[in-house]
Amino acid sequence: MTEYTDYYGPDGLRTRGTIVVVPGRGETRATYARFGKRLAADAYRIRVIDAPYLDSEDLTGSLTRFGDRLADAVEGTAPEDGVFRPVVLVGADTGAVAVAALLGREGTPVARQPDAVVLAGLPGHTTTADTWDHELDVRTSCPAHRGTLTNDSQVRRGSLNDAVPDVLLTAAYDSEIAVPVLILIGDADPLADRDALGRTAKSLPRARLSVVRGAHHDVLNDLQHRSVAAEVVTLLEALRNELVPLIAVESSAW
Repeated sequence: MTEYTDYYGPDGLRTRGTIVVVPGRGETRATYARFGKRLAADAYRIRVIDAPYLDSEDLTGSLTRFGDRLADAVEGTAPEDGVFRPVVLVGADTGAVAVAALLGREGTPVARQPDAVVLAGLPGHTTTADTWDHELDVRTSCPAHRGTLTNDSQVRRGSLNDAVPDVLLTAAYDSEIAVPVLILIGDADPLADRDALGRTAKSLPRARLSVVRGAHHDVLNDLQHRSVAAEVVTLLEALRNELVPLIAVESSAW
């Protein structure tokens, strides 16, 4: 069984960068097939890894092992063991917690730093979902995504009831990530701690907090997934222009 799931851009187009996707609680690599294909269509190299396991009793060791996995995933995404730049890490739910905790700790080698980070659906202390239908309601209102989760026998049902240890949440929310960060949250996400997210966004030197109207916890895969993917692509393209937006609205009636 392969360690990754890869999505490639259209033949004949120059690859514009590398995106490594880190799933969250209960999710599989297949959960991000639609997201991966959509970004790959814009000529980005997408690699989805398995959801991380972080032991709160051995946080340092767990983060080190997770960092090694990420480094292995990035390497070899271009011909002759090269890497297509920029490199962007996209974490969802506890995948976002793991990415933030890893990059915010002291001692993470500069060579392993990505060029930017997307943190989607960062959870708070709240747990919920006593039935599968309830968990689906917490995750998404998108019929296609609900079907993807329901029909995937590897998806671990009830996973959103697994509380994220305080030490991990603290490491993520207090993270001092040096690279640009896009934080994505749905305004209908019952697991989100909006106050904590706001404080974290303001504490980082280059962070953008984007709230998706009507979106639930699985903000990358909810009904608004096209607009969310466009927000991610906006970050990717701005990275190539020193974070200066390529489009500036001078006049608008909406």
